[in-house]
Amino acid sequence: MTTIKDVARIAGVSIASVSRVINNGPKVSQATIKKVNQVMQEIGYTPNANARALVTRKSITIGVVIPELSDPFFASLASGVDKVARDNAMQLLLSTAGQSAASERAAINLLLERRCQTIVMHSKKLPDSELISLSKQVPGLVLINRYIAAIKHKCIWLDNTAGGKIAARYFLTLQHHNIACISSKYQIEDPTLRLNGFATTLAEAGAPIDPQLITYALPDQQGGEAAAQRLIASGLPFSAIFVYNDAMAIGAISTLEDNGYSVPGDVSVIGFDDVLIARYSRPRLTTLHYPIEEMAQQAAQLAINCVNDEAITAPHSDSHSYLPRLVKRESTRSNSRHV
Repeated sequence: MTTIKDVARIAGVSIASVSRVINNGPKVSQATIKKVNQVMQEIGYTPNANARALVTRKSITIGVVIPELSDPFFASLASGVDKVARDNAMQLLLSTAGQSAASERAAINLLLERRCQTIVMHSKKLPDSELISLSKQVPGLVLINRYIAAIKHKCIWLDNTAGGKIAARYFLTLQHHNIACISSKYQIEDPTLRLNGFATTLAEAGAPIDPQLITYALPDQQGGEAAAQRLIASGLPFSAIFVYNDAMAIGAISTLEDNGYSVPGDVSVIGFDDVLIARYSRPRLTTLHYPIEEMAQQAAQLAINCVNDEAITAPHSDSHSYLPRLVKRESTRSNSRHV
């Protein structure tokens, strides 16, 4: 294996000179730079990225912590971070965290062990106090999809409550009053905030949601199928369903249609996230657009800027909070009949 010593010997310069060339240091002639680069290319020498980062004190990797890879939502998050990494000639390090505080802690520690100091983290299980402490230790740590007041300048988040309100108002304009809700069984704030915004808006309009029409399941297609089956089995009338995410919504639609209900003829359905599959499901899914890729890009750039002591210059620099946007497609219609 070739080393920096081999480069110095063949180029006829000192090891210090080679190091200065590699790290763009001062006091190096153009002739030396040309000679060293030529030798490195000829003998196939590649500078150690971590060692180079220690010398320049600039991060050459950006880490991202997400619960899982299979969910399209988190794939979009990682894609947004990756775009910024490429634009800044950085490498992406991905660490999955599962659904527990211990696994989130292990995921962030894995990145820190690899000297990664620029990190975008999706954390729902670690307590605020631990994340505040971690933020002080790691200047380049930015939280996404989480708001903590004490470190709000390092948080990028979505207004989930507003999303629930938007869905409720749209159902009301379509004259729906017996409305069900399928939510995630995970004990995290997102489903709670969405449901609170939804239920509050319905109650204020004089159409409070029946608690028996709220059901919980795993936030995937199978969970949506099971939740819809419970709603049908309850025997209670409903003409619309607000669903925690698109995967659950598509699963619920499958169960409804398997049981003889037409969507949106008999039941209107609104999802959340606007992942790619929502545009190609049948019927195409009405949903709340969650700009996760855009948010991830801002989070990544903010993390880089924090490490480099630069001000954030992204379009949302005045606020790190985003609003969901209703995307009207084919799974909703004006109420003409009840289940």
